[in-house]
Amino acid sequence: MSTGLIEQTAGKGAAKYAARRAAQGKPIQLKTQSHNPANRRPKALTYILLAIVVLISIFPLYAALIYGSSSNMEIGQASGTLPRWIPSLQLFENFGEIVNHPQFNFWVAFGNSTLVAGITAAAQVLFATLAGFAFAKLQFAGKNGFYVFIIATMAIPMQIGTIPMFIMMANFGWIDSLLSVTVPGLVGAFGVFWMTQYLTEALPYELIEASRVDGASMIRTFWSIVMPAARPAAATLALFTFVGSWNSFFWPSIMLRSREVLTLPLVIPMLRGAFTQNIPLVLTGVFLVALPLLLVFIFLGKQLVAGVMAGAVKG
Repeated sequence: MSTGLIEQTAGKGAAKYAARRAAQGKPIQLKTQSHNPANRRPKALTYILLAIVVLISIFPLYAALIYGSSSNMEIGQASGTLPRWIPSLQLFENFGEIVNHPQFNFWVAFGNSTLVAGITAAAQVLFATLAGFAFAKLQFAGKNGFYVFIIATMAIPMQIGTIPMFIMMANFGWIDSLLSVTVPGLVGAFGVFWMTQYLTEALPYELIEASRVDGASMIRTFWSIVMPAARPAAATLALFTFVGSWNSFFWPSIMLRSREVLTLPLVIPMLRGAFTQNIPLVLTGVFLVALPLLLVFIFLGKQLVAGVMAGAVKG
């Protein structure tokens, strides 16, 4: 390494020391690649801590799997501990009982959950990206005030608006309709905040100016320039929204009543039994509801991590 570079990076004293080493035939060989934090391998402690976090995170799902593979007698004899460590064939018998349960149609509930979560996720991405683009790159009167107002709504608990929202749904005639659990979730403050923060850093204003100079309309600019640039953050927002809508229980339990419009989380209370608590069946249902989300994270986990990292690092 040249003494000039050493002087610029470490000072004159380090440069003189390097010159003496070079005169002695022992030049300094600095492996700059190893000093790059991005190229440093994590230490054993990092892996241990990550392993602990992973085990704590997956244990509730594993416990549901194990309890669903056991009988009520085995659970009672376990005295608060796991009745076994390896799932048994009892799990598949419980699967069949849930799918053929007389009080609800499992596949209809599965289709309803998929429909509501899919529409909600797609609408959140579209509307939040539109709003994020406007707040990040466009100039209009009251821009900062509108943005602060939207962010402030994140501090209001959902339960406060339950009664007014219920009255609105009743006036619209949407009680016991999938519209009542779909329309309120089409756009949210978090999605607008997420996309605004991402597009502020990741979308150069020069690209927008170039597209306008070429004669593109604002809508064409949005579809051709903004949406491709927002893809990582949009994919992450879609996954977060899909998971949140899939697991939603509070609002659907208020609005949905008939068997034809139930979603999967609403079928879990129906598994308890009329006179006895069928714990294995209930926890099998919990595992069955979480299984599609687990598959989504397995196959789309890389896109989720990429979107989170892209939103955290300046593009």
